[in-house]
This record gives sequence, structure tokens and C-alpha cells, in this order.
Amino acid sequence: MNTKPFTSGLSENAAMITRVADGQWHALDDDLVVGCGYAEHRPDGRLFVSIDAWHDATFDRLAEAMSAELPAPLYTVVDEADVELTAGWRRAGFTIRRREWEYVVPTDPRVTGLEAVLPPSGVTIVPAGQADESPLRAVDRAIRDEVEATVGWRSMPAEVIPRPEGDTIVDPSKYAVAAAPDRYLGLIRVVTVNRPRIGLVAVRAGEQRRGIARALLTHALGTLHRTGFTTAWAEVHESNPAASALFEGIGARPVSSNLELVR
Repeated sequence: MNTKPFTSGLSENAAMITRVADGQWHALDDDLVVGCGYAEHRPDGRLFVSIDAWHDATFDRLAEAMSAELPAPLYTVVDEADVELTAGWRRAGFTIRRREWEYVVPTDPRVTGLEAVLPPSGVTIVPAGQADESPLRAVDRAIRDEVEATVGWRSMPAEVIPRPEGDTIVDPSKYAVAAAPDRYLGLIRVVTVNRPRIGLVAVRAGEQRRGIARALLTHALGTLHRTGFTTAWAEVHESNPAASALFEGIGARPVSSNLELVR
């Protein structure tokens, strides 16, 4: 813990910044906490920061102190509608790295139009929790290599960037897969924490445009609908029009956008 005060020098009345714990800072004004800053490593190894402050000047002083003490690069995520927070990070030297649209996705097949959708010939859908781990990891690795060789994995959801040691399957039980007799062709990951979230839908490059992604969505959304969920959520990178078309084609609608910024 570093309790050495930090003042920015912006004024003689600048709030005093104190690092009160590993990854936590307080802005103090006459011993009153007027702002807090936090830093945390995500599973992929990247360092994300956040600040909660009432006033711009306090935000700026916390951002300056944290940036001086933490190793670059630093990342943060903001709701694009929060103009003031975005402006604060821009003042601190952060730039936009990626924009993701957040969609609300209906699960009722009568709404999505997926009632009669079946996998293509020779393909079966293996439900979540029943996929064999070895071919699951193989198809995940193959798809990642294909994406990286074309648009780059930066166009995919931020939280599925490879973790340390190259492990990219966080919890195999969360994945349903599209299976051919000799290998897996695609996968979908759904995680439910308060609300179901579709974290990834992906198909091997040579198997695309066969309806496999729609079949995976049909399975996942149908499962959610039968368990009582009326909607799910998904994020789509702004540079991925195919994914946007896939979701919008089943009645999903964008409701917000998030920015990932980096310094």
C-alpha cells in the first residue's frame, strides 16, 4: 500500500490523492473522500481502470495519479451515452480503441422467426455442457487463428481475447457446438449472470454461409425461452456488419453502445 499523497499542482487547493490499497485510490478534501479510483487485471491480462468522482477536477487528479503509478497500457470501458465520463478519460490521454453495440435479443421463436430452422445436412447441435473438451478447444483455436489472419481478433468481443498461456475456453460447460461427424464446426457461448448474455457466436471460415450460426442461435435462444427468459443480450463490434445483420435478422435491436478506451 502506498499512502504517499499525490497533488497535481493544478491549484493550491488540489485534492490530495492517496493510494489506500493495491489497485485503489482515494481523493481527499479535508479528510473527506470525494473520489475513488480502481485498477484491476482482467482474465486476459489487461489492466482496466475506473474512477468515481463528483467533480471534473477530482476526476482529472485521480486519473493523473493513477496513470503515473500504473504500467501502460491502461484500458477502461464507458457507456457512450455518458458524455461527461468519456470526456474525462479523453482529457486523461485515453483514445477510443473499439466500439460495441449492445443488442437486446428476443428468445421466443415466434418473434425471431427461428421456429423451423434446422442445422444443415450432416450437422448436429451439441447442447452446452455436453461438448467434448478436446474438439471444443480445437475449433475455438482454429476460429481464432482464422479471425486473426483476416480482420484480427480485436474485432471480436473484448472479454474473449486470449488469456495468459493461450487458454481461451474459460468454462467449457457454457459452450454449445455445431458438430460434423469428425470435428466441431462452430460454437456459441451463453453466460447467465442476472441476465443471459451471448458472448460469442463463431463458425469456421470454410463452413460459413451454410446456416450454422442461425442453427446455433436457434438452439441457444430456444433453450433460454424454455427456461423462462424472454430476452438475451449480445455485443457486436461496429466493424462486423455480418454479425449485426445476423442479430437484426431475428428481431434484435441495438439499445446502447460501449466504448473501450486505451492509454
